[in-house]
Amino acid sequence: MPASLWELRADRAEPAYSTEPLDALASARPLDVLVVGGGLTGLSTALLLAEAGRRVAVVESRLLGAGTTGRSTAKLSLLQGTHLQQVERLHGTKALRQYVAAHRAGQEWAAQVAEAEGVPLQRRPAVTYANGAAGARRLRRELAAAERAGLPVRWSEDTELPFGVAGSIWLDGQLQTDPLALVAALADRCRRLGVPLVERARVTALRDRSPVQVDVAPAPHGRAEADAVRTLEAQQVVLATNVPLLDRGGFFARMAPQRSYSVAFTLPAQRVTDLPRGMYLSADAPSRSVRDAGSEDGSPVLLVGGDGHTTGRSRPTSQHLDSIRSWTREHYPGATEQVAWSAQDFSPHHALPYAGPLVPGNGRILVAGGFSKWGMTGGVAAALALAGDLAGGAPDWRDLLQPWSRRELKGLPTSARLNAEVAAAMTLGWAGAAARRCGLRKDAVGATSPPPGGAPVCTHLGGVLSWNDAERSWDCPLHGSRFGADGGVLDGPAVRDLVPPAESDGATPGPTAG
Repeated sequence: MPASLWELRADRAEPAYSTEPLDALASARPLDVLVVGGGLTGLSTALLLAEAGRRVAVVESRLLGAGTTGRSTAKLSLLQGTHLQQVERLHGTKALRQYVAAHRAGQEWAAQVAEAEGVPLQRRPAVTYANGAAGARRLRRELAAAERAGLPVRWSEDTELPFGVAGSIWLDGQLQTDPLALVAALADRCRRLGVPLVERARVTALRDRSPVQVDVAPAPHGRAEADAVRTLEAQQVVLATNVPLLDRGGFFARMAPQRSYSVAFTLPAQRVTDLPRGMYLSADAPSRSVRDAGSEDGSPVLLVGGDGHTTGRSRPTSQHLDSIRSWTREHYPGATEQVAWSAQDFSPHHALPYAGPLVPGNGRILVAGGFSKWGMTGGVAAALALAGDLAGGAPDWRDLLQPWSRRELKGLPTSARLNAEVAAAMTLGWAGAAARRCGLRKDAVGATSPPPGGAPVCTHLGGVLSWNDAERSWDCPLHGSRFGADGGVLDGPAVRDLVPPAESDGATPGPTAG
């Protein structure tokens, strides 16, 4: 899987934290809280609980920050494209103000940690712009919603972009950063408080007992080693994995998995004035995110993203990167590509993130996720909500993030549409396999390109996987599970690896409810 700009920079930096082996954690007495997921949400939750005196540990299936956090554009902004109008349309102005308050709290807490730990932050205006008349109408609605939310936004016909726009909304004083530098700072602060951090350790099963029992297996190369499973115990477990690893609660059916793309470019030194000082996001097609990303070796870096789509349901994914490349060449002549990658996000049916019980009335297993691409502030807000539940001092806006509330009803029409699309994707996948008279092959696992005549089947609910030629992965068009070419799980809700060739019995698998 291609590295992001932030991962390349982290590889060249001195390690800011240390991790521990799984066996050391397994031999310890039961924890107060086990956090599953080592991104911004999980590490923030662990740090807040450790500061409150709880015995907490973190397990991460890959490296800390290697999921959505380390592949984001890392904007800490209260102006979020055109999302505010969606929240207000579904839930009203009071809920919108609570939403903004939650994200403001997340923004402020993250900034405080960054400043205390020496993580560079750049203060920038956030700008949502329109390419055409339809986008401008959406902008006007977003401007009104933002004003009702109490944000000091302003309208402008001008931007510093090298092309004309149909209008733009500006919110000054927002933040951008290197997300993995922030992750490293959070991890180091956790370590100083005695929080064990375990990388390359995948949760494979969870039993809801008292204490909760969590099976964890080493996953050195993306695939879990089932013969080395260790069982951890904790009074409570937080699944900070964006989409829960358990099907209980049906969160996978209430969110849309979204794949989006980013390319980092260096600009010639003589064109440094072309580098935008704002954080830009389009309100209409073509979808583009534009920000500067500092400089390396004196060359300014331009970060361009966009071209999002539902995971597993798209043209060859490399074409999305090509679209960004051609757009950048047109508007920023002389830009030289440095690195390209993509990220996975989940958008809930009711437009609100969630932080709370996996199932109603059970406080032993908690979940956090569904940030609609705004996890740099929303993820921290979820951590503040969960830490308030577990250690006291819940914020005033806390109930907005409860996953089992009447607000979920507002998302039922969207949920019905999402699940109809899932059913169609399931049918098309299996019908296509039948029409091609091909097997759904286990021997596709380990291939570096899709073999002729078949594809493997998702271990979650049996969707026929699509080959992602940009990330060299197998992606599920149902609920967004992703697998590496070696068959190891990259993104949930799947928890079981694909079966590699050596373990295949030659049978053609059918859909199974895992």
